[in-house]
Amino acid sequence: MEFSELIRTGQAQAELLRGPEMPPLRGTLCVTGHHLLLSPGPQATPDLWLLLLRSVDSIEKRVAGDAGTITLRCKDLRVLQLDIEGVEATLDIARSIEALSSLESVITSFPFFYRPKGLRLGEAWHFHPPERYYKRIARETRAWRLSEANEDFSLCPSYPRAVIVPRAVDDDALARSARFRQGGRFPVLSYYHAPSGTVLLRSSQPLTGPQKRRCAEDEELLRAVLAEARPGARGFIVDTRSAQAAKQARMTGGGTEAKAAYPGWKRLHRPLERGRPLQESFVRLMEACGDPEQSMDRWLSRLDGCRWLSHVKEALSTACLAAQGMEWEGACILVHGAEGTDSTLLVTSLGQLILDPLSRTMAGFQELIEREWIQAGHPFQLRCAHSAFSHTRPKHEAPIFLLFLDCMWQLGRQFPLSLEFGEGMLLALFDHSYASPFGTFLCNTHSLTPSRCLCEVRTQTHSLWSGLNQPKEQRKLQNPLYVPNPLAIWPSVEPQSLRLWQGLFLRWTHPPEPSEVAWEKVWQIATDQKTEGSQPTDSASESQP
Repeated sequence: MEFSELIRTGQAQAELLRGPEMPPLRGTLCVTGHHLLLSPGPQATPDLWLLLLRSVDSIEKRVAGDAGTITLRCKDLRVLQLDIEGVEATLDIARSIEALSSLESVITSFPFFYRPKGLRLGEAWHFHPPERYYKRIARETRAWRLSEANEDFSLCPSYPRAVIVPRAVDDDALARSARFRQGGRFPVLSYYHAPSGTVLLRSSQPLTGPQKRRCAEDEELLRAVLAEARPGARGFIVDTRSAQAAKQARMTGGGTEAKAAYPGWKRLHRPLERGRPLQESFVRLMEACGDPEQSMDRWLSRLDGCRWLSHVKEALSTACLAAQGMEWEGACILVHGAEGTDSTLLVTSLGQLILDPLSRTMAGFQELIEREWIQAGHPFQLRCAHSAFSHTRPKHEAPIFLLFLDCMWQLGRQFPLSLEFGEGMLLALFDHSYASPFGTFLCNTHSLTPSRCLCEVRTQTHSLWSGLNQPKEQRKLQNPLYVPNPLAIWPSVEPQSLRLWQGLFLRWTHPPEPSEVAWEKVWQIATDQKTEGSQPTDSASESQP
């Protein structure tokens, strides 16, 4: 298929309205295979306005007289209006955008055509291999090993080739455990907490079913985890489903770990919403944020009714529970829900950020995203197919990764000195997870699995990290107030402590200039202080729960 077959008209005269406080642009509108371009006339700014068509979430068209209007609602939450001369041109452009923005083929997406200056194909794809993290753990303990039992992805298609498992468990036992877990996602190490010698694990649900099946090798694996921790160690299984949901899953072949079969392990249910309820919460939040005429009472009622901040609270609370079990009680933690690719990853990644100072650095955070989301098999292509404006009924969409980024923003707001990256990094990750010129978030599993090898994502697209780590980008992403904090950071989840992330949910409805000016001022102050040798010191209160 050629892109030209989907482009019904080449160009038209149009005026672009980008939102409040931003002047309209008038010029020639063009549709290409991947972009919508508007070239202003010679009397205006020479800058070319560009929109990646994959970022269009929904499109509305209206015609009146001899002109038409197209409203584009984007996955990055922008709302754009195009006033176009000519009814036929309006309809043709609208149909072209609809067709090009909804192409399902991965290999026709823009990352396979994006060739920026200064970047080479293949760069940064090897920045965060599993082997690197294993070397960190091997310096602390010899109880774990790097297994390549999944080298051909036959055990688990959503795991990487190499995973970290107890040294006492051989690959045959891993294979049998994989057959006992949904999707083959047997328990693997997510994080080793050196101060307590305990570990954070993740997996999917066991396939016990109505017959209450057991798997000796799966039980052996979790026994080995406790044996390698310390004498008398115990563990907690944090199930991100309600007890009722776990019980219902057993009737359809899933289930939970039986207490008698896993001595030393105690199951805790901490239900986290995922799937359609979470997507609908996101949609209702954006409906409230997009209504400029509502009263204060109506705004507060809608904010409470969408329950978005409740989801933030529940995610942070569950992550704190897991982190506290390791830090304060010296317990090992296994996290899973059903598939183990959504709320499980939310909890394990947040738990590490609470406990691990290295995860709060720029490089460590990138490694965490790569290891705990991309390599761990979060289905980005399904979950981020649409944002908050699509007219289609949600099927697999769910803003789990956005919820993680929001939780990170809450941590950064409560501990402003303890994260090396700032809000700019979180906004960039949100934008790129939904539509990106880079290949990092393409497909539904990590960069080494067959689906991505088939598309040659690693060899034919650029890594997002190579783009974000360019010196000119770092100033936008780094936190100028950062001071390394070796202690755990315990966020408050009280209602008065959590805030709406205005920098994301309201960024296109508020003038951007004041925040940008303020950010530059902070950079200037921080730079001056460092020059004078008076670097700010971290607040002792940041390390307190």
